[in-house]
Amino acid sequence: MRLELRVCQHCLNRDDGHGGKQKAELLQDMVACAEVIQEYKDVIDLEDVHIRRVHDDEKGKPEALPVVAATIQNDQVVLNDTQLVAEGQDGTMLLYANPDDILTVLAGNVDEISKAVPGDVTVDLSETGARIVAEAGLGADPDDQPGPDAGPGPGPGPGPGQ
Repeated sequence: MRLELRVCQHCLNRDDGHGGKQKAELLQDMVACAEVIQEYKDVIDLEDVHIRRVHDDEKGKPEALPVVAATIQNDQVVLNDTQLVAEGQDGTMLLYANPDDILTVLAGNVDEISKAVPGDVTVDLSETGARIVAEAGLGADPDDQPGPDAGPGPGPGPGPGQ
C-alpha cells in the first residue's frame, strides 16, 4: 500500500489569501501525521509514503500516484491542492479531498503505529485538528471499556468510512 499527501505550500506557510491560520494549522497537522507515518511506514506495512507540497502553478499534480481530485468552481474545473491518495495492494485507489477526512485517515494511521511501537508516537495537533480527530472517534474510549469480569463484547464497530 502507498500513500501520497498533497498540500498547498502557500497555505502551509500561512500566506495571505490562501485559507488563513486555521487552514494552515490543519495542513500542518496533516503533514506532521504524514511525517510520522513516513518514518514508521514499515510498522503498518506501507510500501511508500509521499508528501508533496504543491504550488499555484501545479495544483494537485501527483508525485507518485497518478490520481487528481477536481471540483467545479464558477463553471470551471479546478484541481484540488489538498488531497490524500491511497493505493491498496490490489491497485485500488482511494482519494480523500475533504480536509477533515484526510486528517482522520492520517491520524488513524498514527494511532495504529502508536499501538505497535514502544514509546511515544504521537502528533501534537492544533485545537481544530484535535477536535476533528476526537469527533471521528479514533482509538479506544477509556470510559467505554468493559470491566475485568466482563466477557467478550460485540466487537469493534465499522471502521472509518464504513
